[in-house]
Amino acid sequence: MAKMWDARFSKAENSRVNDFNSSISFDSRMFREDIEGSVAHATMLGRCGIIDRSEADKIIEALGQIRADIESGALPIDPEAEDIHMFVEEVLTARIGDTGKRLHTARSRNDQVALDIRLYLRREMEAIRELLTGLLSAIAEKAEENVHTVMAGYTHLQRAQPVTFAHYILAYARMFLRDLSRLDQTKARMNVCPLGSGALASTTYPIDRHMTAALLGFDGPMENSIDGVSDRDSLLELAFDLSVVMMHLSRFSEEMILWCSSEFGFIELDDAFSTGSSIMPQKKNPDIAELVRGKTGRVYGDLTTLLTMMKGLPLAYNKDMQEDKEAIFDAIDNAKICIELFTSMLATATVRAERLRKAASGGFINATDCADYLVKKGMPFRDAYKISGRLVAYCIDTGTDFESLPLETYKEYSPLFENDVYDAVNLENCVNGRLAYGGPSEKSVRHQIELLKTCLANA
Repeated sequence: MAKMWDARFSKAENSRVNDFNSSISFDSRMFREDIEGSVAHATMLGRCGIIDRSEADKIIEALGQIRADIESGALPIDPEAEDIHMFVEEVLTARIGDTGKRLHTARSRNDQVALDIRLYLRREMEAIRELLTGLLSAIAEKAEENVHTVMAGYTHLQRAQPVTFAHYILAYARMFLRDLSRLDQTKARMNVCPLGSGALASTTYPIDRHMTAALLGFDGPMENSIDGVSDRDSLLELAFDLSVVMMHLSRFSEEMILWCSSEFGFIELDDAFSTGSSIMPQKKNPDIAELVRGKTGRVYGDLTTLLTMMKGLPLAYNKDMQEDKEAIFDAIDNAKICIELFTSMLATATVRAERLRKAASGGFINATDCADYLVKKGMPFRDAYKISGRLVAYCIDTGTDFESLPLETYKEYSPLFENDVYDAVNLENCVNGRLAYGGPSEKSVRHQIELLKTCLANA
């Protein structure tokens, strides 16, 4: 296939160079965006009188048919084409002749590529937002089911203080809500139009960049034409946003992996989201959660690829920047499938409340509450802390716990202990006594759930 720039060269391009240079294998997924941008460009050319309106209309009609043919499979994308932009233009010219050649007036592939990737990212970010809101809905539902499910909260992977399963997973909800906010902020900064920047120095044609920006749903044109073709901040920001999403998913996955182990037994994964072993018939493996954890590193790698690619590039466009697409496409694809499958895995998991309560009762997670009980009786906290610690040591030696300890034993450590100590160290009371805003009490957790639902309604 002849190249547009063949007139400049006296020798045909080496076939291996052509393969090395080509991007059609990965940028073909942007055919809708490429056609959308070309329709806006042709519309502007016609309205500004740069080409006849009749020719603009003919180009727009043909582009619509090309899109329909690609979507239906009637027009397969040629793998020998250099990129999706040249493929569409060549098909257009083949179908409508010289009129098709007028489409590229006042446009470079540099601003065309920069436009297409922004349009593509904008669409994909909406899809990612929908997946995240689906995950948040699953968390809200699971939280509502487990407002009264007492469990141990952990620090250093050691049982620490009593919370509820609802309170625990709502912490992840706040993380994913921040992820949504980051995506929105990235989209807002990204939503400016590079079309009209040309190769780097705009054009001598009397184009209307505000018109094309408005036609494509952007807030306006980019202010500097060199920046318009050389900026890839939006890709970097999205790759970072997705890396944070994946980090949150990976942490949650690690919890799920631990919780469904025999040693914990806090949850039971649905069979549809587990796998078995080729040799051990008893196994039920949390492969989805493990793959999410593993693919997190892959998305991190995509971010590193983009940062490294851009770090030494002079202005304006450089061929290195072709490497941006495979990295961001990979990050998007992996983040989307991970969010989708994790959501289904969480929604179908069974929470084993009795195992959570049993584990909570055996870890002295009410030791702080015991100390607080003495403080409320007038003892300085540090003295109360030491007495509670000595009681923990006694319980470990004798194989008992605070809720089962006889009152006589309590009184051996302090005369301030009375029968009401059992109310103070009851795990359910320990949870519901934490009335501070954002805490694990039922009132607080229900408020957190309502806040989450409000955020989802407004998302």
